[in-house]
Amino acid sequence: MTTNLETIDPALGLMKEFSRLSSGTTQAIHGMREKAIFTDGLLPAKHKALAAVLWSVSARCEPCIKFYVQQAKRLGASKEEAGELLAVASAMGGCVGEMWALKAFHAFMTDGTPSASEPSCCAH
Repeated sequence: MTTNLETIDPALGLMKEFSRLSSGTTQAIHGMREKAIFTDGLLPAKHKALAAVLWSVSARCEPCIKFYVQQAKRLGASKEEAGELLAVASAMGGCVGEMWALKAFHAFMTDGTPSASEPSCCAH
């Protein structure tokens, strides 16, 4: 599965230009993600990507949720694993946590691709 970042959020289409103007910070962050999340260590990368989904839910970052859900699926995470992890978000976050956990589960079930009628998280 390849990720077209602009389908996650249109602002991500500016990543290359922003990187050039921000002294390469996006490449540095990408390198940290590759090493810390997407590389197997004592914990498998799949579990670390699911942890990134949980962090994204906690931060209420919808583009992050969609990105890390796609990566977790790419690394072999099942909907059952996602459901178990997102139960933690619901339990820890109450009603708000449950809503964001549902958004993450929706992203998991739809490959993180918004429908044509789905507004961006920041469109209000």
